[in-house]
Amino acid sequence: MAHTKILLREDVDDLGARGEIVRVRSGYARNYLLPRKLAVQATAGNVKQIERERAVLLKKEAGERATADAQSEQMRSLVLNFERKSGEQGALYGSVTSMDIAEALKEKGYEIDRHRIHLREPLKRTGDFIVPLRLHREVTVDLRVKVSPEGQVIVGHMTPEQEAELTKRPESDTADESAD
Repeated sequence: MAHTKILLREDVDDLGARGEIVRVRSGYARNYLLPRKLAVQATAGNVKQIERERAVLLKKEAGERATADAQSEQMRSLVLNFERKSGEQGALYGSVTSMDIAEALKEKGYEIDRHRIHLREPLKRTGDFIVPLRLHREVTVDLRVKVSPEGQVIVGHMTPEQEAELTKRPESDTADESAD
């Protein structure tokens, strides 16, 4: 199979970081990376141009990292609540997907691409879950997601007992925090 050397213009998950030269299959480069302007052919001229742009890219990277850090601090205390129809044993009729989580985040004012939500498979049971959210190549925040049967939890609010169960801390610690 034919491989092509390309120069990444943006970070690409599971491939490399901006400014790296990587080898990929020709079809992947031609049909996905190049049309989306995520990469360019790794010619001598393009490499020199990227070297000239590197200082600007480093500043942009530092700004993105700072933004991601600030956003992760805001999101650490966030709890997303979902009410779904469920059976006797807690199995859901349907599921909670990364798209559902992205929409819930959008309602709370966070514009997050669903591909940054690393949900291995849709949530198909009631309970409390930790879902990794990759805000930046170096910044990941763990979102707390609570899936409950319809009619048991008011969306956006948790009782002190539910908060204690989720964080698994003594109730005396959570009583102070839940008063906020």
